[in-house]
Amino acid sequence: MALFGNKTTKKDEDLKDKKKAVSDSDKTMKDLYAEQEDKKSGGTKVNNKRRPGGKSLSARTLVKPLVTEKAANLSDNGKYAFIVNVNANKIEVAKAVSDVYGVKVEAVNIIKMKGKAVSRGRIKGSRNDFKKAIVTLKKGETIQIYEGV
Repeated sequence: MALFGNKTTKKDEDLKDKKKAVSDSDKTMKDLYAEQEDKKSGGTKVNNKRRPGGKSLSARTLVKPLVTEKAANLSDNGKYAFIVNVNANKIEVAKAVSDVYGVKVEAVNIIKMKGKAVSRGRIKGSRNDFKKAIVTLKKGETIQIYEGV
């Protein structure tokens, strides 16, 4: 007699394990990424655009646009630079840029940057590590990031 929930037998558990083994081997990369998103949201279907905590997924992925002379020169070729969340991957960055700016992303390149060593008097430390993303857009599409610069 089970006190909490339904009683399961060893045969039921073996069938579940077999089904899981078969389904894991037939999955594509898209299916795995979709599962990864479901696990992050707690296993229930949640609107991924809004999460508890107030910020949308796109706002948490994109930290800020990178405004430098080199990034401004890249924008002539349809490439834009962003500082992104350290835990973000290429797929999340592409979705975030398309959500926020309403453009179609062709490619994303990501670079992990090490924080610089800094010292103030006798105290030595370092800045935080960060991640840079170079986003290539489809031909003819632009983002107005450097308007007032």
